[in-house]
Amino acid sequence: MPTFFAVKRFKRQYEKLTAEQKILFMQAVALLVESIRRGRYHKSLRIKRFHGQEGVWEITWAPNGRALFKYGKEVKPGEAHVIWLNVGTHDIFK
Repeated sequence: MPTFFAVKRFKRQYEKLTAEQKILFMQAVALLVESIRRGRYHKSLRIKRFHGQEGVWEITWAPNGRALFKYGKEVKPGEAHVIWLNVGTHDIFK
């Protein structure tokens, strides 16, 4: 099971999401976990490299829901470690 860490900015942004947005995001996280286990990203997440920041990835969790993350050093041997950087609407790209 991958491990996760959220930076302070991500935590502040997450708290501002509506209850529905939080549910949609957590559903996407579950798909991300499944994807990491399979070694292939689920198409619906539309995961791609984020332009302009080395090693940062973008994930789509709703029509106007995006999050940025990167992989960090393993916390548990053999398990991916995801560091959440931003979450919200397209506005997080500004």
